[in-house]
Amino acid sequence: MGETARDLMGQGDWYDANNDEELAELRAKAQDMAFEFNQARPSDLPRQRELLEDLLGYVGEDVELWAPLQVDYGFNVSIGPHTFVNHGAYFMDGAKITIGAHCCIGPDFGAYTAQHPLVADEREEGIERALSIVVGDHCWLGARVSIMPGVTIGEGCVIGAGSLVTKDIPPHTLAFGAPCRPVRKISDADRIKAASGE
Repeated sequence: MGETARDLMGQGDWYDANNDEELAELRAKAQDMAFEFNQARPSDLPRQRELLEDLLGYVGEDVELWAPLQVDYGFNVSIGPHTFVNHGAYFMDGAKITIGAHCCIGPDFGAYTAQHPLVADEREEGIERALSIVVGDHCWLGARVSIMPGVTIGEGCVIGAGSLVTKDIPPHTLAFGAPCRPVRKISDADRIKAASGE
């Protein structure tokens, strides 16, 4: 038996995203589940947690995620403990999207695993592939940060608001821009106590 579109998607190979019944059903299910989460009362934290656990692949302890949330499949998203995700996140999770522990993610965040052909006739056939995204522990991503397919952001990074992250960012780096570029390493000199002379 040949490999399915879901198999190819999971392997990072090219696949037909638009004409596969299994993937269409999985996306429809995820959209319904995200809709339920987005309609839950913000004060009903147990219900929100239940819905997130049903929708996403892994939700760590003390994760706070504010609606609205959008996903493609949900099961490829992993969010580590003590992480906060502000309003308007979109996880385009054809491949794994891993968010580490103790991260802070600003509003209108986008993690986009899908990569489309450059040649128009191939693109119009619905062919794509999905490449994993990783955000390490203890990262802070400002508002409207977008991460492109296959990118890893190292532990302890700060990514400035509005950044378009197209390449890997080394750990403990301040980076921003479109395209996002490393500016400098984050060090003990950046501590508030150091700046205030305490």
